Amino acid sequence: MGRLVRLLKIIRIALRYGLDEYAFFGDAAADRGGRIALLVVKLLPYRDLSAPRAVRLRLALEALGPIFVKFGQMLSTRRDLLPIDIADELAKLQDQVPPFPNEQARAEIERSFGRPITDIFASFDAQPVASASIAQVHFAVLPDGTDAAVKILRPGMLPVIHRDLGLLDSAAWLIEHLFADGKRLRPRAVVAEFSRHLHDELDLMREAANANQLRRNFAGSPQIAVPEIYWDFCAPSVMTMQRMRGTPISQVAKLREQGVDIPKLARTGVDIFFAQVFRDGYFHADMHPGNILVSSTGQFIALDFGIMGTLTDVDKNYLAANFLAFFQRDYKRVAEAHLEAGWVPAATRIDELESAIRAVCEPIFDRPLKEIKFGHVLLRLFQTSRRFGVEIQPQLVMLQKTLLNIEGLGRDLDPELDLWKTAKPYLERWMSEQMGWRGLVHSIKVEAPRWATLIPQLPRLLHKLLAADRMDDFDKMLRGLYVEERRRNALLTWAVGLLAVLLAWQMFATLMR
Repeated sequence: MGRLVRLLKIIRIALRYGLDEYAFFGDAAADRGGRIALLVVKLLPYRDLSAPRAVRLRLALEALGPIFVKFGQMLSTRRDLLPIDIADELAKLQDQVPPFPNEQARAEIERSFGRPITDIFASFDAQPVASASIAQVHFAVLPDGTDAAVKILRPGMLPVIHRDLGLLDSAAWLIEHLFADGKRLRPRAVVAEFSRHLHDELDLMREAANANQLRRNFAGSPQIAVPEIYWDFCAPSVMTMQRMRGTPISQVAKLREQGVDIPKLARTGVDIFFAQVFRDGYFHADMHPGNILVSSTGQFIALDFGIMGTLTDVDKNYLAANFLAFFQRDYKRVAEAHLEAGWVPAATRIDELESAIRAVCEPIFDRPLKEIKFGHVLLRLFQTSRRFGVEIQPQLVMLQKTLLNIEGLGRDLDPELDLWKTAKPYLERWMSEQMGWRGLVHSIKVEAPRWATLIPQLPRLLHKLLAADRMDDFDKMLRGLYVEERRRNALLTWAVGLLAVLLAWQMFATLMR
């Protein structure tokens, strides 16, 4: 019942703000059903369509709640896909969502720590400095005089999010069962992945831990700074961190006035992204402009760590191989990587997939971002993936979203940026470190402590194994002199193998001294 009520509310808000004009256009408005629907909608009495369409869309997303706001945030970074008026208006969703009252903010802090706010902070600014879909931020001063930023969750978020996620899951179920591409797109798995990250964002202690991890990963980096977390002033609904000072990355003109090298800043953003993905396998998955400041020296300042993505070594190796083959225009290798990963059916012809990928990708090489129509590229990629039955990988959905954000950010900073040339050297270096002799040395160093523990135990483990074999009627299974000969040979092979391992270990220990 709750889902039905929420669905009716979504429809009511969409009609109230005139979002039907986005649904009924072109062929949809030309047929009889579309004309009837338009007529009925226009007769509704409570509609006020005096505001521009972009403003009405933003207001509707704000009224619908945090999930829809996040959708608008993602869209705002894709100016190549949206009309300019809509992109500009949706950009306000990044940090200009209407705040909740100061009384609620103070009450949440006092509830979390069990004492008056005057006993917690030396001072607390009642006016929020940023307000987003999930939380808002106030400045404060700690008892020792340290400037801090305090993030507070919006009250009553959980029930609304649960209802919206339930609606998304129901819609995904319908897509899977009613549409031909439903099972291939795996919408329910994608919704589940989104749900997991969204619930993580509702626990500010988890977000604080995320920030700490990212801060350690980039400790001492001249490219990016991450605020310090003040753990004594953190709770599940309140997070207190170092106050960071900088200019929003969207204010490009102001950054130029400060002497920031904008093209270099764009290249640095690409470097940071690939370092997070391929070096650490741990990346900020909500990199819209509202979450990034820039210092006067051109250093990125990351904010809002509620949504972080992780990648396994298998994911990283697969992605690196694909990216590098893509940058080298080795489309056959891209096709083979898809087949090896099981992302396309085993019967897929490599030459056909290679040809289709080449047709999509070749036209966009050696062009700056401003000349690439990514809307057309995405459409052709989708058509190609549908033709070859490519399965959507839920674990990479956040990475895909982040890549879109980074590409949109790069377009805003430097339309002349060549994304391919900027990324290729980093990937070549990473592949060399992972797959070459450096990768072998690194793997040996990682595994050496485990070998040091295991190798001395091998004789005892071997003895136990042989004793267990005798107890399990091993002799009954291996009858006759021939079998006994094979058994002795097997023991000899074990002994020789053990000796080889011990010698290799001794040589390695000598080299590492």
